[in-house]
Amino acid sequence: MDNWCFVHLYTTRQCQCCCTTTTTQEEDQELQQEETRTYNSTKIHVMASRYSKNISPIIYIFVFFLFSVCPVLSSLEQFNQTFNPSDDMKIIKSHLMKINKPSIKTIKSPDGDLIDCVLSHQQPAFDHPQLKGQKPLELAERPRSSGHNINSMEFENFQLWSMSGETCPEGTIPVRRTKEQDILRASSIRRFGRKIKRPVRRDTTSNGHEHAVGYVTGDQYYGAKASINVWAPKVTNQYEFSLSQMWVISGSFGDDLNTIEAGWQVSPELYGDNYPRFFTYWTSDAYQATGCYNLLCSGFVQTNNRIAIGAAISPTSSYNGGQYDISIMIWKDPKHGHWWLEFGSGVLVGYWPSFLFTHLRGSASMIQFGGEIVNSRGNGFHTSTQMGSGHFAGEGFGKASYFRNLQVVDWDNSLIPLSNLKVLADHPNCYDIQGGINRVWGNYFYYGGPGRNQRCS
Repeated sequence: MDNWCFVHLYTTRQCQCCCTTTTTQEEDQELQQEETRTYNSTKIHVMASRYSKNISPIIYIFVFFLFSVCPVLSSLEQFNQTFNPSDDMKIIKSHLMKINKPSIKTIKSPDGDLIDCVLSHQQPAFDHPQLKGQKPLELAERPRSSGHNINSMEFENFQLWSMSGETCPEGTIPVRRTKEQDILRASSIRRFGRKIKRPVRRDTTSNGHEHAVGYVTGDQYYGAKASINVWAPKVTNQYEFSLSQMWVISGSFGDDLNTIEAGWQVSPELYGDNYPRFFTYWTSDAYQATGCYNLLCSGFVQTNNRIAIGAAISPTSSYNGGQYDISIMIWKDPKHGHWWLEFGSGVLVGYWPSFLFTHLRGSASMIQFGGEIVNSRGNGFHTSTQMGSGHFAGEGFGKASYFRNLQVVDWDNSLIPLSNLKVLADHPNCYDIQGGINRVWGNYFYYGGPGRNQRCS
């Protein structure tokens, strides 16, 4: 499946709060942070069957190795860390000048974001020594599809900032502007926009991260694709998060881990609100010194002038109501070796240059899909931060969150169905997962949960 909503799709979207306009620099200072979003829903009629999977203990440890590397600016170690304004404001302003590139146009979003239209060759990626003086590539060899995909309406405006039809001009890319308060929420200026490295541990009880994932391993993978159901899960405090994403992984689960990641996340610390946002991440050394979210460092090269990485997604799914999903594909272009990101049906977002990586200069050894939360155990209890829809997998379509049409890219640059999908929830009383396969959805799974409940304390 290539697009957002599929099979019998009916849409009556009426945006009542999408007043997107351009501003001057003086007006930017007066923008408000909060406005109401409203959207109508779609209905998708699909019946899905489920089946359970057996999990190898060895694979369980292998999967956990990735997750114990603490994926996000988080949580338990950061509650009491603050900046000293007198010492740090000059450094913050200098950092803002580095990542906020000059723009030729600025667009105001209803959620308070400022979207700067930056000349594509001046985006943060081209601060990298190996990219200086270059321009973005324009084309990639897209994988061939060997399966039957049911196409449907293409949702071009899936983010709040663009719903009025206001876009960035050709030759520019939309960049979410970083503000002082964004950096002040982080544990340090140096770690802003980056994930925090922690020691790899074999236990699943002490690192605060909980997961419900489907995965494949044991082969060489050159990419993957999935449609990801989008919700707005409740996150109980600033130092927790909830995300749903795809991981492309290579290397050992030590200091040489390479990953490419994309999906949606709710992260009050990173973004200052509770909107689900389209995001990317990469690292080539297990989150130690390389990589960052979105465009917050040199690395990912954006080529698209209509998608703002880090911007809020709209509309979102509702319980017993309309269901919305986004289709994401990551694959290795066989001609240049770069890893490309595609949204929807053939919409290229950009690419991670191959020189950023060590192991991923070749192929990936594991693909993972699923949800993750941080559990800070405030007041000694399990968090009530939701994963996915906040409901368990057994509730099924319209209630539980899902991934569908899971595929991988093989050595011949062909999209093929998964052959051996495993599913794993490391705290099933809090968040669980159920896999299945059928003619319409191919390989899929439901996942998620409410967090704290009678069986999860």
